[in-house]
Amino acid sequence: MARWLTALVALVLLVVAYFAVVLNWSYSDGERAGWVQKLSRKGWLCKTWEGELSLVSMPGAAPEKFLFTVREEAVAEEINKVMGKRVALHYEEKVGLPTSCFGETRSFVTGVRVQDEISLMPGVIVPVPPGASAPVPTPAPASAASR
Repeated sequence: MARWLTALVALVLLVVAYFAVVLNWSYSDGERAGWVQKLSRKGWLCKTWEGELSLVSMPGAAPEKFLFTVREEAVAEEINKVMGKRVALHYEEKVGLPTSCFGETRSFVTGVRVQDEISLMPGVIVPVPPGASAPVPTPAPASAASR
């Protein structure tokens, strides 16, 4: 009986150690810049914030979506405050989490900052003055010939 109890305790300690390592170690980290399109709190039992960042490399190019998870409530609140602005999200990629209870993606956002410049194309950047919002392009008026 004592042998089974020792084996069970050893197994539980091994599982706890595995989760401690996986949750505190990052396979990679970095930043992605774009516009947050979606951020929602999801999950049956374990609630996490799941989001979508639209990445546009060049004007006219099809946007790429970066799916991410936010576990910290304060970071989710910051993202909600800057929704609609161009932002840079700092993320850590976690590998080896066995269930979706920790999040639906491998990319866990740990910070957010508003971008102060707008990249029109590689090498062409429009600075945005502090306190000003990014300019919104207005469509050209329709000509009389197109009516």
